[in-house]
Amino acid sequence: MSKIKNKKVLVTGGAGFIGSNLIEDLLKFENTVICLDNFETGHRSNLKSFSSNKRFSFIEGDIRDLEVCKKACEGVDIVLHQAALGSVPRSINDPINTNEANINGFLNMLVAARDAGVKRFVYAASSSTYGDSKELPKIEENIGKPLSPYAVTKYVNELYAHVFRLNYCLETIGLRYFNVYGRRQDPNGAYAAVIPKFTQLFIDHNSPTINGDGTFSRDFTYIDNVIQMNHLAATTENPDAIGEVFNTAVGDRATLLQMTNLLREYLAEFDEKIASVNVIHGPERKGDIPHSLASIEKAKKLLGYEPTHDLEKGLKEAVQWYWENLK
Repeated sequence: MSKIKNKKVLVTGGAGFIGSNLIEDLLKFENTVICLDNFETGHRSNLKSFSSNKRFSFIEGDIRDLEVCKKACEGVDIVLHQAALGSVPRSINDPINTNEANINGFLNMLVAARDAGVKRFVYAASSSTYGDSKELPKIEENIGKPLSPYAVTKYVNELYAHVFRLNYCLETIGLRYFNVYGRRQDPNGAYAAVIPKFTQLFIDHNSPTINGDGTFSRDFTYIDNVIQMNHLAATTENPDAIGEVFNTAVGDRATLLQMTNLLREYLAEFDEKIASVNVIHGPERKGDIPHSLASIEKAKKLLGYEPTHDLEKGLKEAVQWYWENLK
């Protein structure tokens, strides 16, 4: 598999879950890595393991500040843009801040990358862009209407990336992430993702609450699959891939109930009391897409993508990390 090697790479949102995993991997391949983060959702602790690496540098700043973006892009070959205010519920509660970070901040980064002569701009898109489309599996070219402010912002990102590719020849590639999980994902806070949040509750012998009856399904995607896609998108020489958007997923789905049962089973191998922790059902959440399943054929064909982790393998690895770090 093609890897980013001996490049100067900027990772925005690098103190976050996905960003910090990307940085850790990039440093294995003799890259010089710059991290830009304002710690609104990221954590300094995520940078601890490589903060002393001579090829790593950190800029504390906000993508809503164009001058900060320009400084971060100086001399950079590749941008891996992960910075955003995530979470559908957060965007419903606070659409203005979501818009400012995810649209204004994204535009700042595009302008800064263009002006700095960046070669490749790979950005985190989202499966929320599929909106009210009931088609399964989700195919990149067929989307519905957005169901949340967050989904609107991520779709606008794709439109802006297309325009910058068209007008300024900036090589953009978008990765529509599907429910990413894995090491370093934060279990705390009002907008914590379901897998780390449920893991922490199980470890503490507390019952997790599933929104709805548990039949909503997701294409849960382990972090290593996401890392692979970023490498492939950043290094591809296939002209048909430039300017495109790719589903970043496994190509399989599980219901929330199935995922929760697997999670409890794997955690019970460390603590048998977890096996008897019950699950609670609450009301459905506003803006949630009922079912999500990605077609990954386009990524396979144009990028050579082959996911290494299905849900079972990914959850087992994630649980091992959570057990060692969340207790």
